Amino acid sequence: MPELGLGVPFWVIVLIWLAKVVLLVFVSALLAWLGVRALDALIPHVPYRERIGESPVATSLFMAGFFILIGLVIHGALTALTAVTAPIVWYIFDFRTWGLLAMSFAISLLLGVALFYIVDKLTPKIPFGSIKENPVAAGIHIFGYLVFFGLILHAALTGPL
Repeated sequence: MPELGLGVPFWVIVLIWLAKVVLLVFVSALLAWLGVRALDALIPHVPYRERIGESPVATSLFMAGFFILIGLVIHGALTALTAVTAPIVWYIFDFRTWGLLAMSFAISLLLGVALFYIVDKLTPKIPFGSIKENPVAAGIHIFGYLVFFGLILHAALTGPL
């Protein structure tokens, strides 16, 4: 069974498709985790994880953002257009899609952080650093980033390339 086609039972095609979806979701979740870690490095003056852990509301906001992120990723992985013309192994381990996903995510993350700093400088009367003073504020901030990551990954998964 080197290639999928009419000679393969439908349930086998569905199982192979599900394997690809699961793999894309795990790769996307790993990218999102790396994105949160990158935020720690790129915006070091706000100790997000420490502050979020101090408040149940902030923790719940973080979890809500995580579920939205994963929902967007699962939707993107399920609806991603893929042609079943390659051998099975290359269909599941589609490094072109993974590379596009990682590149889109990295560029979008850098653009998002750059815009964060630009808006911070353009609005001097709104002290962005004050987020660190309130755990709920940190939770809302990370919630927004998780939704941002989910949208980026969804767009990369469902993009036309």
